Amino acid sequence: MELYDVMRTTSAVREFTDDPLPDDVLRTILDNARFAPSGGNRQGTQVLVVRDLDARRRLAELTLPGARRYTAQKTAGEGPWNAVIPTRLSDEEIAATDVPDFWTDPVLKAAVVLVVCVDLRVVAAVDKDLDRVGIVGGASVYPLVWNILLAARHEGFGGTITTMAVAEEPRLRELFGIPEEYAVACVVPMGKPVRQLTKLTRVSVEDLTRREHWEGGPLS
Repeated sequence: MELYDVMRTTSAVREFTDDPLPDDVLRTILDNARFAPSGGNRQGTQVLVVRDLDARRRLAELTLPGARRYTAQKTAGEGPWNAVIPTRLSDEEIAATDVPDFWTDPVLKAAVVLVVCVDLRVVAAVDKDLDRVGIVGGASVYPLVWNILLAARHEGFGGTITTMAVAEEPRLRELFGIPEEYAVACVVPMGKPVRQLTKLTRVSVEDLTRREHWEGGPLS
């Protein structure tokens, strides 16, 4: 596929066929994705390749607490897991919320699940002292994750970036033996899409950009 076609048709895939994603294809995907940039080219990411169904069942269970809060807040009209606006919901209201299978099915039904971790010792988190949630450290791991999804699309496969299980990171560490020095960045279920979207809805360049200053007009 042409690069721009891949970029314009790489969607969040959560429904998979029963087709396998063979190790040789996955290796090709990772072999090309690994050229993503990272801070100082320190390449501190490790990718756990998880096929074992029992481990994935436990991973799905760890997805539930984060997904339950997300679902409860969204149902209440809140911004789920927002770092700026606190929730008005009680712990009891969140605990009583049913979690749709939408959140766990991808982990259980994908051909393979990747658990992407980053070594915090080599991440330059230059926003760590600011009075807000840090996001800059993600620049050393998420370009690789997106490259994985682009490469998967090129090979006829797909997946999605999920983060609900990260809320239970200590239990993830125990499940997979992840060292304390590593943070879990995301979980990526991957497989053959049931449907391959070819037209995605995104904001326009005009809505995305501001020239020179926050009050400047868009790039048109």
